[in-house]
Amino acid sequence: MAKEGVDHRVAVTPEITEKYIAAGHNVTVEAGAGNLAGITDDNYVNAGARIATVENEITTADVVISVNPLSENVIDRLARGTIVVSIQEPFKHPNNMKLFIDRGITAFALEFIPRTTRAQYMDVLSSQACLAGYKAVIEAAHYLDKGFPLLMTSAGTVPAARVLIIGAGVAGLQAIATAKRLGAIVTAFDVRTAAKEQVESLGAKFVDVESQEIANGVYATEMSDSYKLAQEEKLRSVLPGCDVVITTAQIPGKKAPVIVKRDMVESMKRGSIIVDLASKTGGNCEYTVPGETAVVGGVTIIAFNSILDLIATDASRLFAKNVFAFLEFLLQKVGECGIDAAAPAEDIISKTLITHEGKVRNDRIQALV
Repeated sequence: MAKEGVDHRVAVTPEITEKYIAAGHNVTVEAGAGNLAGITDDNYVNAGARIATVENEITTADVVISVNPLSENVIDRLARGTIVVSIQEPFKHPNNMKLFIDRGITAFALEFIPRTTRAQYMDVLSSQACLAGYKAVIEAAHYLDKGFPLLMTSAGTVPAARVLIIGAGVAGLQAIATAKRLGAIVTAFDVRTAAKEQVESLGAKFVDVESQEIANGVYATEMSDSYKLAQEEKLRSVLPGCDVVITTAQIPGKKAPVIVKRDMVESMKRGSIIVDLASKTGGNCEYTVPGETAVVGGVTIIAFNSILDLIATDASRLFAKNVFAFLEFLLQKVGECGIDAAAPAEDIISKTLITHEGKVRNDRIQALV
């Protein structure tokens, strides 16, 4: 299923449809679900799927796969015991959690897949962030009225663009790599000191903040006020020299931190570009308007509703592969011993299972219901 009007991606592709069918499953795809990702209903039919409307088929599904959280109307149609696998965004959609419980739905949140080597091939956040980081640089290059690489011409030298990446997670690292390939001079910042080695390994310069506070781990965390002040002071010295800034900093389950303040934007050169990849959770730039492109003092701030809409074909392909890997693992474990027995023993299942048999099974969302 694809959530109409919100996302161009789809959770299953014809290639993956064939894999489900080869594994002995029947596949039904919502009519038109793949249109915005360049996949027609005929493509699915040729792969062995049936095409139907949600209203006619959803009540008989054993497993429902979706990119985005299901609507409340769709959840109301699900049969008791249906398995739902999707990005759930429980903190934004607490009513969905209550409906899952009321209807006895077994729901898995793909965004909770652990960042471990064992689960890497199921990790939808990483695959999608990688594409987002790449596309952010391409879009920035499109909007920037300068070239990215150093060019030596008979008329003189064209200097390389200077790019700053804020946040060196998966999206940020891919943005660094892409900007470097385009020939830009790249610097990057992250609150996690462990990111410095990764940034420098890609040929970028790491922006150090003078502070005794250290953040480690896979995800960024909320920092102290003193650290934030030191961070702001450092960024104020760096931003005026940047042609492009790409922000990717997000904190799971919370509003994105505002890192690029109004006065920082106003200090930047006319013609500079900011691409805010955190706009869906509020944005890293104080001037960000989610879903819009704003111009402030000659600086363009781009905040796509979903930058993955611009690369939906590949985003769908990777998402579908991640979900197939997760379901293959899940159904094997459930077939062996059932969900209740498998969940405590398997961290992939225990971390992603959020509701089952009318109960919350995840401590992170317990307070929502």
